[in-house]
Amino acid sequence: MLLANLIFELRPLLDDPEANLRQIVARLRAHDDFAEYEVARHYVAGKLEGVIRSWLANPDPRVRAEAIEAVRQVFSRPAAAKLLRHLVKDATISVRGAARRAVDELGLDDVALRNTSLAVPRSPRGRGGFNPTGWEFGTGAHRGRPRLEPAATRAGLPTIPDLAALTSWLRIDADGLRRLMRPGGHTGAPYVDFEIPKARGGRRTISAPRAPLRAVQRQILAEILSKVPTHDAAHGFVPGRSTVTHATPHVGARLLLATDIRDFFPTIHYWRVRGLFFTLGYGEAVAGALAALCTRRDVINPEAEAPTRRVVWPGWMPQGAPTSPAISNLVCRRLDARLSGLAAKLGARYTRYADDLSFSFHDPELVERLEIGRAFWWIDQILQQEGFAEHLGKRQILRPHRRQLVTGLVVNDHLTVPRDARRRFRAILHNCKQRGVASEANGRDDFPDYLRGFAAYVHMVQPKLGARWVAEVDALLVDHA
Repeated sequence: MLLANLIFELRPLLDDPEANLRQIVARLRAHDDFAEYEVARHYVAGKLEGVIRSWLANPDPRVRAEAIEAVRQVFSRPAAAKLLRHLVKDATISVRGAARRAVDELGLDDVALRNTSLAVPRSPRGRGGFNPTGWEFGTGAHRGRPRLEPAATRAGLPTIPDLAALTSWLRIDADGLRRLMRPGGHTGAPYVDFEIPKARGGRRTISAPRAPLRAVQRQILAEILSKVPTHDAAHGFVPGRSTVTHATPHVGARLLLATDIRDFFPTIHYWRVRGLFFTLGYGEAVAGALAALCTRRDVINPEAEAPTRRVVWPGWMPQGAPTSPAISNLVCRRLDARLSGLAAKLGARYTRYADDLSFSFHDPELVERLEIGRAFWWIDQILQQEGFAEHLGKRQILRPHRRQLVTGLVVNDHLTVPRDARRRFRAILHNCKQRGVASEANGRDDFPDYLRGFAAYVHMVQPKLGARWVAEVDALLVDHA
């Protein structure tokens, strides 16, 4: 086929790339041995990239698997490698199988750090030595049993030898256990879904457990998860630690590198949570049930009948469950240990608050010698091996001549709340004094709670200023009452 004929076939299909993606990919696949195939691929790539990326983010694994075939046909090898290096660890077996086949067909061998304990495959189209143990970490599929927590830690946890003991411990029956594992967030499901705005734009989906499941998750949190120590570098959702303890090590840095993890909670899927409970000494059935109680499964087309209505397997860790923050910290312990080791090697300080990673350098000589791109490369590769994806668009390189922020706190010379936030709150207090609290509340019933909360937050960060504002807020609210 001539190139002109192939372009002539593709042109009308590109008018609606979302609807015609499968046909476009099929035509490209049929002619990928064509001498001028690269010209045709480049012709369609610009119009298809957005559609393919949206399909890769679809909760339906069938759609993601189709998108992987589109990646293989449409993207250049370097661009395909950047996507496939994360998809080879997808929670769904069919999706990661499709990604690994695409890696083999493209002959990629640089999608992750090599595992030096394994021999590099001899085949030039083999997997090139990228880390298969990383795929299996937390799935219970390792050779042998996962490494257990220290005996002292396990001794403090409840003994649950089987499912009968689990239902007894939870004070529910077998039917009640099954009901709490139902999929979806529709009426009658154990979760309810809603959206909240993100601080930097966009919307975040919260899956909040309904009362029966929430009570069970709180019991798992209180009697199991909270008794397992987290890594010292973790500061989010840890008693006694906060954004202040997270930011304090970075005060006065000569260089601050910051990045975060993309889709942090959803990346921690059922297999990884089950692997965590394995390490705590629980057997396969109990670990699987505990993991199912702490994750949720999506339903594709929940209002339709089978086979259109399908349950997605495996589940993922919802943002909104009381167990999710603790599980995220425990799953990240090896990640935190490796990034702490990297920081020590580079002469940096490392802390993590949920998905926010911060590295600060305080020695001017080390800053002069540091290869920043190489440092970020190592961070990205370690995240990849540990089953996470870096949000490349949120990388920051902050030097002292700029405002250095760590989880919303300024760390240039000393720890402070950003000046614009302080000015805004000072103006609110002034207006409340002049015109009354109701004039600033604008009908918000929670406005007094906002005043108390922000003043308390400033008191935590800047005790002297915060104490003055706490007193002012108390006086205002007494008068308001």
